[in-house]
Parts: sequence; structure tokens; C-alpha cells
Amino acid sequence: MQTFFTEDQLQDPGIARSNEILRACVHCGFCTATCPTYQVLGDELDSPRGRIYLIKEMLESGRAADEKTVKHVDRCLSCLACMTTCPSGVHYMHLVDHARAHIEKTYKRPLMDRLLRWTLAKIIPYPGRFRLALLGAKIGRPFAFLMPDARLKAMLAMAPKQIPPVSRNDDPQVFPALGERKKRVVLMTGCAQKALNTDINDATIRLLRRLGCEVVIPTGQGCCGALTHHMGKETESHASAARNIRAWKAEMDGEGLDAIVINTSGCGTTVKDYGHMFRNDALAAEAAEVAGIAMDVSELLMQLDLPEGADKGLTVAYHAACSLQHGQQIKTFPKDLLKRAGYSVVEPADPHLCCGSAGTYNLLQPEISAKLKDRKIRTLEAKNPDIIAAGNIGCMMQIGSGTEVPIVHTAELLDWATGGPRPAALDAEGKREIPVPILR
Repeated sequence: MQTFFTEDQLQDPGIARSNEILRACVHCGFCTATCPTYQVLGDELDSPRGRIYLIKEMLESGRAADEKTVKHVDRCLSCLACMTTCPSGVHYMHLVDHARAHIEKTYKRPLMDRLLRWTLAKIIPYPGRFRLALLGAKIGRPFAFLMPDARLKAMLAMAPKQIPPVSRNDDPQVFPALGERKKRVVLMTGCAQKALNTDINDATIRLLRRLGCEVVIPTGQGCCGALTHHMGKETESHASAARNIRAWKAEMDGEGLDAIVINTSGCGTTVKDYGHMFRNDALAAEAAEVAGIAMDVSELLMQLDLPEGADKGLTVAYHAACSLQHGQQIKTFPKDLLKRAGYSVVEPADPHLCCGSAGTYNLLQPEISAKLKDRKIRTLEAKNPDIIAAGNIGCMMQIGSGTEVPIVHTAELLDWATGGPRPAALDAEGKREIPVPILR
């Protein structure tokens, strides 16, 4: 694609990077075939190619974002299926992130939009605040029909039936390996996950310890910054990321680390991109070093001796989170691990398509999100599984809200297969048949 940025414009690192990405695009349109919003809406401007044209014109002209561009960029899920499909290697993620930052700086949204986005940015990354908000949503859910905005209804519907108690395993501490120590790793405990489903981190800690890992929950870590990053709020997202970089680098410089383990794939995609995010910052070297040892939990487990399990007699439908299969290009590891543990693994039709969760997308674009959710659930249920497995809390909440098939994190199933408790989601009304021990 031909571009016409001036020399002055190209002095800006963001513009220079976007220029590189735009010039790689050859207009082929392969991306339209795998773009969920294009399939749902049928509008060229709601495809990656269409958005690329809008972003190019906006950035080249140096103008403020307009309503049309904002509408179509906002509708992008950032599922990154287009990047997997693109034969030219167009790094759409960096381009759309830059566009969102430009929109945030130059476009004044309607008042309700500003309030909703401010609320999400100030609540979800903070587990304590998020718990209170979930409690409020649970109380207010019977009155959802009174809400004039579909996005407010979606926020009320987000609250789970049961809000789990705080897990003290998420507190800063060190869990020694059981037996010989093979690796020393940090577990990123996340933010929303700590309020929505504490079983995931508990299971991950048990599993890693059982396989020879010393697991560190460091002081100072928190939200990865993905939520605000995808809203274009660079100051807030970089502040969150910087806290993590400093916390993890302290452990690396102390007793050392073999990996930073992440069991929420949306966070993993962002953390692995810290090197790019901080490329022009004083923390550039530290950010690149941290990003270099960041791993999805499935990546680390492939390096460990996960024992082969007997046939469990259970069919698991594996849902591939977009941030894992497209953002991190991890496609087979979770399935390989589940099969090794003794589960029969099946995949739905069109596994490359998004479920519609996409961070806060299901709250900000509820109509499009609902269509994607319904299609994903139909394809999963068509496989008649006993369990649905996923590696991302957002996908689990999205899919779980529309199906009776229990949905469980991959790490929970692997923990169960290697001696851990039966996942709570597999029991009636979420009640555990086997109590989870306090990991102290």
C-alpha cells in the first residue's frame, strides 16, 4: 500500500511504525474471510482491510478522528484472526492499537460513552473494586429491563451467579516445588480473574508445584494493562505495565526466574508485547527482558513432564481463545496436553472465529458480541461435549453465560488429571465435592 506521510510525521515513532505496517498491506482481502465482524455485518469498513483504509486516511491527514472512523474501529474485536490469515505479514495489532490511542487523544465521545469507558477502566483492573461492582450488578440484575442502554444491561448480566471468596493464594508469597525444583517461575495472577474465578490460579499453582516449579507471587504485580491499552488509554495502560515490569525484574535480578507464567491468554498477548509498548521508554530494556520470558501456562507445561493419564471417559470441546491462537500463535499445546492427560478432545467448526468476549467488547458492543456468542455456542454444543475447556477467563464467562455445558480452564482439567480436586464447575450448582486445600 502506498503511503504519503511527511518527513515530519515520520519522526513520530507511532506514525513510523504504522507506516511500515500500512506499506506491507497489498489489498488482497484474505483477511475479510476470517474477520468475525465482517461475517456478521457484511460491511467492508467492518473488515480489517476497510479499517486499514480508514486508519490510513486519518493518520496521513493528521486530523482528529471522526465519528465514522471511530464507529468502525470500535467494532473491531482485536481478535487478530486477520494476522493469522494475512500472507503479507501485516501487523494489524500494532496499527489498530495506534489508531485507538489517536482516537482517545483527538475524539470527544458522547457523554454516555465516556462514562462507560471511564467506569470500566477504573473498576475492572482492580479486583477489590470489581468485586463490589459485581455484587452491585448481581443485586441490580432483576431491574435490567429498566436500563435504557443495552451496554448497561450487558454489564448487569456479567455478574456470575456466585462471586467467589478472595483466594489468599493470590497474595504475595512463594510456593515451594513439591519434590525436586526444576524451575522458578512467577505466576501472574491477573485482575478480573481474581474476582470472577479464583479456582484458576489455585489450580495453576497446584499443578506447577506438582510438576517441579517453585511458584512466586511477587509484590507489586497487578493488571497487565490490556483493558486500558485496547481503549487507547496509553497513560493508564503503560502505568499498569510498568508496575509489572519492575515487580518481575526485581525477581529476575534476585533469585532469578525461568518464566513469567500467564494463564489468561489476553494478558499473555499484551505482556509479550511489552517490548514494543516500551520501545521508546526508559524501561525499554527491562520490558524486552520481561517479555522474553513470558509464557502461556500451556507453553511451560509442554516443557515439564506432565504424566500420561488413563482414559477419563470424558469428551472435552476445546475453545481456542483468539488471544492464544492468533495473538500468541499457540494452537496445539492445550489440546496436546489435554489428550496426554487422558481426555478425548474435539474442536468446534470454525475454531478460528471469536466468541465475542474480547476484553470489554461484550460490554461495549453487546449486539455484535451476542451474535458471535450464539454462533460459538452452537458449534461447541454440536460436538456433544461433557466439558468445554478454554484458556481465557473472558471466553469462559462469555460462553458459560449461554450454555449448560460446564466450562473449565485447561489448567483446572490438567490439575484434576494429575491429582488435584474435581473442578467446581463440574458439580451441581458449582459446589465442590472435594474441598480445595489452602496452599500454604
